[in-house]
Amino acid sequence: MGGLTGEFQRGLVLFGVGTLLVAGAFGGSWALVPDTETVTKGADANNTSILVGVQGPGPNGNVTALDGHGEVRWSIGDIISYQNVEKLDNGSVLATFAAGDYEDCGPYDSPCKRTGVRIIEPNPDPHVVWEWSYPVRTRKDSEVHDAEMLPSGNVLVADMEWESIFVLNPKTGEHVWTWNASQYYDAPADPTKTDWLHLNDVDRIGDGRYLVSIRNRNQLLVVERGQGVVEVVNEDGDSDVLNQQHNPHWLGDGAVVVADSENHRVVELHLNDTTGEWEVAWSVGTVGGIRLDWPRDADRLANGHTLITDSRNNRVVEIRENGTLVASYSVPSLPYEADRLPYGESDGSPYGSAHEAEVGPFDQRIPVLTTLLAGARHVVAVPYWVSEIHLLVVGVALVLWIRGGYLLARTGLRKQ
Repeated sequence: MGGLTGEFQRGLVLFGVGTLLVAGAFGGSWALVPDTETVTKGADANNTSILVGVQGPGPNGNVTALDGHGEVRWSIGDIISYQNVEKLDNGSVLATFAAGDYEDCGPYDSPCKRTGVRIIEPNPDPHVVWEWSYPVRTRKDSEVHDAEMLPSGNVLVADMEWESIFVLNPKTGEHVWTWNASQYYDAPADPTKTDWLHLNDVDRIGDGRYLVSIRNRNQLLVVERGQGVVEVVNEDGDSDVLNQQHNPHWLGDGAVVVADSENHRVVELHLNDTTGEWEVAWSVGTVGGIRLDWPRDADRLANGHTLITDSRNNRVVEIRENGTLVASYSVPSLPYEADRLPYGESDGSPYGSAHEAEVGPFDQRIPVLTTLLAGARHVVAVPYWVSEIHLLVVGVALVLWIRGGYLLARTGLRKQ
C-alpha cells in the first residue's frame, strides 16, 4: 500500500513540477521582458507617421497606417499578404500583395492565387482603386515582394515567379523593359517550379540603374539598362556578410544598409576601394534589450536614424547610429516592410563609424528549436518574447507530465 501511495505522490509531484516550470518560464518572461512600445517617440513624432505592409500568418495580410505615437489611423487587409508599401505624391499607397480565390487563372486551375501590385486610397475609407496581377502556380515563393513608382509614371516590379525585374506601364499592362536573372545566373528549366533565386527587391538608384536583391545567393546586384550586371555585393555569397537578406537601401556608391535577415541583424556594407570587397562597416543585432528576429527592412532616414522592421518581434523600431532606441511601435503580426512618412525611402547618409551591438547570454539560438519557433510564427501570432528556451521548458514539462500521468494511471489500475 505504501508503494501505491508513493507512486501516486510521485505522479502528482511530476505533474506539479512540469506545471510550475511552464508557468514560471512564460509568466516570468511576460512580466519582465522589455516592452515593444516606448513613450520615447522622437522629436518629430507629431509630424510623422508609419506605414506598414504586413505579411501576416494565414489570411491576415494588411496595410496599416500608424500616427507618430503608434495609434492606428487606418488599415485594410484580410488577404494572404501585403509586402512593400509606398506612399505616392497624391496620398494613395502603392502596395505589393498576394491574394486567393481568383477565377482568372491562366494556365492554372481555378480558384487560384494571384500576386501583383495595388493602389490603395485611404480616404474616406481605405479601398483598392487599381490592381495589376498575374496567376501563380503556388503562392509560396512566388509573391511580388517589391514595386515602386518611377518618375515616368511607370511601375518598377520585382518578379519572383520568373525571377526578373521589369518596368510596367500601368495603363496598358505592357512590360516596357525586362531584365531576367537568367541573363546572369544559370537557370532551371522552369523557374516557377522551384524557389530558384527568390528575387525579393528592386530599387531605382539612378537613371536606368537598379539595385536588386537575390536572396538565395546572399547577393545584391546593380543592374544597368543596356549593360546588365555592373556590380555585385558579396560576390562569394558569404553568409557571414549577408544571409538571405531583404530590402536593401542604397546610400550612394560604395555604401548600402541591409536587413540581414537570417543573421538576425541590420548591417551597413561599405566597398573597400583597396581590396574591391564589400565589408561590414556597422551592424546592430539587439534593440531596446530585445534581439532582432528576422528583420526584413532597414531604411536610413533623412535625420540620420535607421528604421527597422523587426518581423518576428512584430515591431518597427527607430534607432540612432550608436544603436540606442528612439522609438518602438507594436504592429500586426509578421510585418514585412515599413516607411516613416514623409521620409519614405529617401536618400540617407552612410554612417562613419563602426558599431556592433553586443550579444547577450540569452541571445544565442538553438538550431532545431529556432527552426520550430520560426515555423510557428508563420502559422499563428506567437508573442515576440517566446524563445527557444520556452520550447525547451515545454519539452521538459511534457516529459514530466507523461511520466506523472503514467504513474497516476498505474496507481488507478492497481486500485481497481
